Amino acid sequence: MIKYLQIVVLSGFLIVGMNAVAQKPVVTFSLQDAIRIAQEQSPDALMAKHRYRSSYWQFRTYRATYLPGLKFDATIPNLNRSIEAITMPDGSSDYVPRSLIDYSASLSINQRVGWTGGEVFLNTGLKQITNFYSDTTTKQFLADMVSIGFRQPIFTYNEYKWDKRIEPLKYEEAQRKYLEDNEQVAITAINRFFNLLTAQIETEIAKKNYANYDTLYKIAKGRYNLGKIAENDLLQLELNLLKADASLEQSELNYNNMLFLFKSFLRIKTDDTIRLIPPVVKTYFDVPLQRAVEEAKANTSSGLEFQRRLLQAESDVNRAKMNGRFDAQLFASFGLTQTADYIEDAYKNPLDQERVTLGISLPILDWGRARGSIRMAESNHDLVVTAVEQDKIDFEQDVYLQVMQFGMQKKQLYIAAKSDTVALKRYNVTYKRYMIGKVNDVLELNNAQIDNDNANKGYIRSLKDYWVNYYRIRKITLYDFENNLPISVNFDGILGN
Repeated sequence: MIKYLQIVVLSGFLIVGMNAVAQKPVVTFSLQDAIRIAQEQSPDALMAKHRYRSSYWQFRTYRATYLPGLKFDATIPNLNRSIEAITMPDGSSDYVPRSLIDYSASLSINQRVGWTGGEVFLNTGLKQITNFYSDTTTKQFLADMVSIGFRQPIFTYNEYKWDKRIEPLKYEEAQRKYLEDNEQVAITAINRFFNLLTAQIETEIAKKNYANYDTLYKIAKGRYNLGKIAENDLLQLELNLLKADASLEQSELNYNNMLFLFKSFLRIKTDDTIRLIPPVVKTYFDVPLQRAVEEAKANTSSGLEFQRRLLQAESDVNRAKMNGRFDAQLFASFGLTQTADYIEDAYKNPLDQERVTLGISLPILDWGRARGSIRMAESNHDLVVTAVEQDKIDFEQDVYLQVMQFGMQKKQLYIAAKSDTVALKRYNVTYKRYMIGKVNDVLELNNAQIDNDNANKGYIRSLKDYWVNYYRIRKITLYDFENNLPISVNFDGILGN
């Protein structure tokens, strides 16, 4: 007997220990936790960061074209051994074998002048040439001590002038686009959060309904045996129990699917049990319509996009008018140079050298090609102007609709919460009355349960609509109306600086 009791006690401890090991820790997530994690490590957030970094380096590359460039060129060596035609002093030509080797090195600084489209340069260099004859070897140095000059296109399209107006807009637009992408990540996180929360609540409802119908069916069988209820009511409760069992299986399958999508988007790798905390709207605030429109125009990428599209269309028109017409290019330089047999003498008594070149290009007959290009560019410019004007109207209308929808959320959320409370009280009353035998109509109990479940889900949907709509307003205005401040991030942190 003692051994039997020991075995029983030991078995009990083992069962309790196994249950303790089998139970996984529970990790809770609030809505703000989900948004924060999504904006830090979700795939959409990481792609938005990479897009911004690409735009940043594109802007850095553009700016680098306006900074002085230092360049070193060298030829060490250039060997030439060949037979070439040489003009003799008497004017005749003869083929003469030549063997020579030359070296050269130069250092240059170039600076673009954006508003004129020209380039200023400063050079210095040294060359050496050695000729090998059958009986002698000669060596000579050429020193280009300093040479300064500039190249200036005239009457041509100046891409640098237009880039100075367009590229900063593109970079600022990329910054605002990143902020909007960040808010879109929050919207996606809200959808994933509430999808999982709905599945979690549906699973809890399904478990509760299954337990209730199991209890009701057992009670109904006793009442049926006593002749207090009809067989039809018993069969209806049995059917409800079977439906509750099937609903429980379906809700658990849906929960696991929503859990996978939630963890995948937030890149959560834990195997712990995840439980979501339903958000609570503590305070309501109004979003003034005119203020929202003003903030949207001032803060979002759309406002800059409109400007950029118009500038690019104007740039295309200017390109069509300037290219293919009368072109000219001016080149001028001044330098000091000298030659000598010895390197130290090449830097003595320098001689000045000047070069001035003016080249022109004038098409005589192009069969209307230039005129056609101009007309096409002007037509495209008018098309862009019309499209931008319509896009501005649509943009303001979208802001208007979002603000109006958010303004109705307060009332809708209140109605949903009230409906949930009323439906729950009605179900509890009906359930208790049925348990004590004061309500024998199974359909009334069934309807109360369905209304209660739908009201609960409706309240969660209203919460989801509230938060999604609020973050949509944040996205299209880049302004936090709850805290009354613009939305911003540390861009240096994104670049890793």
